[in-house]
Amino acid sequence: MSQMQTAQAADVSQSQTNTEVFEAAAAEAKSERYVLIYLIGGMLVLTTLISNTFGLLDSLVAQIPALIGSVILAVPLFGAALGEIRKQQISSNTLASLAILAAIMSQMYAVAGSLAFILLVADQFVRRTAWGAQRAIEQLIGLTPDIARLVEEGVEREVPLEQIKVGQIVRVRPGENLPVDGVVIEGRSTINQASLTGEAVPVEVAVNDHVYAGTTNLTGGIDLRVTEVGAETTIGKVTKLIGEAEKSKTPRQLIIEQVAQFFVPVVVAVAAVTWWAMSRSEDQATKDAAVSTFVQILVVTCPTALLLASPTAMVAAFAAAARLGILIKKATYLEAAATIDTVVMDKTGTMTTGVFEVSKLVPAEGVSGADLLRAAVNGEQHSNHPLAQSILKTARAAKIDPDGSRDYEEVHGRGVRARTSIGELCVGRATWLSELNPDIKPQLADVESKIEGMTGVHVMQDGRYLGAVGLADTVRKNTKTVIERLRELGVRKIAMFTGDRVSVAKRVGVAVGIDAIEAECLPEEKHEQIRRLTKSGAKTLMVGDGINDGPSLAAAELGVAMGLSGSDIAANSAGVALMNDDLSRVPFLIELSRKARAIVTQNIAIAIFMALIGLGLATTRTLDNSFGPFLAGLYQFATGVIVIANSFRLFRFGENIAVAEESGEGEGMVRREGSIRGLRGQPA
Repeated sequence: MSQMQTAQAADVSQSQTNTEVFEAAAAEAKSERYVLIYLIGGMLVLTTLISNTFGLLDSLVAQIPALIGSVILAVPLFGAALGEIRKQQISSNTLASLAILAAIMSQMYAVAGSLAFILLVADQFVRRTAWGAQRAIEQLIGLTPDIARLVEEGVEREVPLEQIKVGQIVRVRPGENLPVDGVVIEGRSTINQASLTGEAVPVEVAVNDHVYAGTTNLTGGIDLRVTEVGAETTIGKVTKLIGEAEKSKTPRQLIIEQVAQFFVPVVVAVAAVTWWAMSRSEDQATKDAAVSTFVQILVVTCPTALLLASPTAMVAAFAAAARLGILIKKATYLEAAATIDTVVMDKTGTMTTGVFEVSKLVPAEGVSGADLLRAAVNGEQHSNHPLAQSILKTARAAKIDPDGSRDYEEVHGRGVRARTSIGELCVGRATWLSELNPDIKPQLADVESKIEGMTGVHVMQDGRYLGAVGLADTVRKNTKTVIERLRELGVRKIAMFTGDRVSVAKRVGVAVGIDAIEAECLPEEKHEQIRRLTKSGAKTLMVGDGINDGPSLAAAELGVAMGLSGSDIAANSAGVALMNDDLSRVPFLIELSRKARAIVTQNIAIAIFMALIGLGLATTRTLDNSFGPFLAGLYQFATGVIVIANSFRLFRFGENIAVAEESGEGEGMVRREGSIRGLRGQPA
């Protein structure tokens, strides 16, 4: 796809996201107008209630405001009920409408209006709770400025963001938010990435580092080459994921909705039988209370609280996860994390930092370490491979400069052949050099034994074997702690799948204490291993970098991608994306899932228990007076509030982690190793 086509696709996707947000804003504005109408209806009903209490008007005249108010307030509920009936999804609105209709037909206008007012207020409360995700999207979009400083031929000018294309140069001054994703080509600065990663400590960036839209440039001016625009930026993908998560439903929520549909006819039948029995009583007071009791039963057993049990908990859990830089694509993925018993991790970039450093120089007999390093530098001087860059970095520290020769060729999967001022150099895998010169195999074997557990870059000059540069990928500091925590959470098996050599994989595996190692795996072999685990009944969570591990992330019960930027696989193959590369988020995700599941169970129990208590109060005529239905409405509203309040306890789950990280466990500036690495396809 061309850059123009990519930019056009990004513009369309961003436009769709903006449209969704604008529609949500319009719906919220419309809802505010409805609130005004509800208040007018409520005031009319209140007028009748005050008049009846103090005898200010004739009883017949006093009913008129309540009649008008009840009709105004009942219309929205009747409309919602008709919608449920058309969709054959009879639920709480149908029950409430039936109760209000019964009250109006019985000339209980004040009761009908009061009940409708309470239910509409409850509905607005729920709607505004649900709009939390939409507001989060608005805030994320607001982080990206509408204007960008485009630099063309050294001249800076401000242009609308939608005109910026991939490949152009954009300048960002201190204190400004970044408008696009890009690579720094000039300048140094510190960037606050808390909006994406949840990490309070800013990161340093310099030339060749990746930076992201919506983050804040703190100290220095930088020029960057645009890599992503619009909805294709990291923050654009975050916006999309929040929207998708807010709309998704767990299997448990779908079951609850199905139960609610069966629940409604049962409640109507109970209310009808109760009304019939009371209306046939010889006691006149009992007959008079029949309709009031009928209305009360319908109201107190409305399944509103039951329907709120799962979605309110999910919204709160999403917010708790996002605070720590965990993006959950769908509610089903959050629910799946609760049952995980097997965790599989990639090595490079997941259990390790993915940043290789020269750990050892092993020259062959008769060769000095300086000559070995000089030959390796001259051979690798034009390579972009991460191992080559590590060797060049070490050479610069040792004040060894390459000769600048440009006659070289990269041999795919094997190494580099270069013709330099010191002769023809072959730098790469041991197997390749032994193919070129079988006589060096004994020397290769001797050197290999000295770099056991490291990744070796071997060097040969004009057919003479010089030795190897041993490089090691640093294990993340908290990997072992994370594995211990996973065991505490009941994870039975923790494995590492990697494409690296057995000796290297074993070094990392033994250091962190995992149960099983699968080394030298191709991506398709990792995928097959995950499928076998799944077929055997294991509930598998796969953690990978989102590139080579794409098939495995998709095949696992739950895929967790280490970083989101620059990779559609992280958004499409994995169910969860970690916006920072902190493995401690994995056990936290499992804990959050289990806590959310417990909260949902509690909510269901609360909703059912309160409905049964309310049913008992209604059928025993405990609330039987002229305000009985009104009190029933308050009771039903209170049940919903209790469920919502219980769910919102999840908002603070993990807050202590965020506070600890912000308050000093990561004091000082973090040098950029890849808070969001860019997923550059490093070897796995």
